[in-house]
Amino acid sequence: MIIGKLSNKVRHTVRQIKNTIFPGAIILMYHRVAEVDSDPWSLCVTPKHFAEHLEVLRKYGHPLHLQQLTKRLSDRQSIHRSIVVTFDDGYADNFYNAKPLLEKYDIPATVFVTTGGIDQKREFWWDELEQLLLQPGILPDLLQLNINGRTYRWELGEATYYSEADRQRDRHWKMEREEDPTPRHALYRSVYQLLQFLSAYERSQLLDELGSWTNAQPVVRSTHRSLCNEEMLALESGGLIEIGTHTVTHPFLSQLPIASQRDEIQQSKAYLEKVLRHPITSFSYPNGSYTKETISLAQEAGFNCACASVLDKLQQHNNKISQHSNRFLLPRFVVEDWDGETFARWLSRCF
Repeated sequence: MIIGKLSNKVRHTVRQIKNTIFPGAIILMYHRVAEVDSDPWSLCVTPKHFAEHLEVLRKYGHPLHLQQLTKRLSDRQSIHRSIVVTFDDGYADNFYNAKPLLEKYDIPATVFVTTGGIDQKREFWWDELEQLLLQPGILPDLLQLNINGRTYRWELGEATYYSEADRQRDRHWKMEREEDPTPRHALYRSVYQLLQFLSAYERSQLLDELGSWTNAQPVVRSTHRSLCNEEMLALESGGLIEIGTHTVTHPFLSQLPIASQRDEIQQSKAYLEKVLRHPITSFSYPNGSYTKETISLAQEAGFNCACASVLDKLQQHNNKISQHSNRFLLPRFVVEDWDGETFARWLSRCF
């Protein structure tokens, strides 16, 4: 026990010394600023907490545009305590909830948009799956899906009926946890894992099949929809927010052939440039998934930089940006729905 405490103190002291000598920069990764009934993927930060985060950033760091940070890296300029705010996916709440707060605190941000979701009458597929399987109601006992030549079967048993009280009880469930509170949550996890590497077309077909099985027609919830073109234009107006691309269909790029990766990257870039009428210079790898070929494709497409994700929370504080960082593999820190005090403590560990 004593050795363990000493070891923690030593690690803390080493980190403090390292942060003092090599202050570096950090990129924060958000997805949504919203309050929703359930958030299996921990994508949402409430508007109240986001405002508190921005207040902390304004006080303790030097907020920059992503392109400003990239230029400083290229020019070998100081990036001491620089902080960049980014959002992935392109949810509509980035415009309605995040932008007003960013303007209030005068903090720039980059929003990486999945172009296949723009103006669509469907939610992002992980949200649609949640709507089909984890909302109150009655489902058939047996589900059978044929995927890639294999047949998968699930039985819900008592979980065929799921009440509003059940949903409220389980509303804080997260996919990162190992335990599933009901067979419905186990089903969601299992089906997600089977769908995640399919093509967008195959996935949509299976979601349609699931919709028929549930005897429900998923709707685009106002709380879960993605940006439309008009909102994206308004989001970018004023110059505080930059739009970057996040591919067309949000695939795991590392699982795709090189030609398909190229299409995802170049087509999303071309779409945004057509709508926004200026070059798109920032890219983000969906799911943090890439190969060395993916990095080369991002460079060939004409981006100035590309952001990755550091999903291992234990490793996040070892992934600050320095002058030696690869501009096409910039690590980001995942931000959770912390209150301002917790966020300030977390940020102090970075600097």
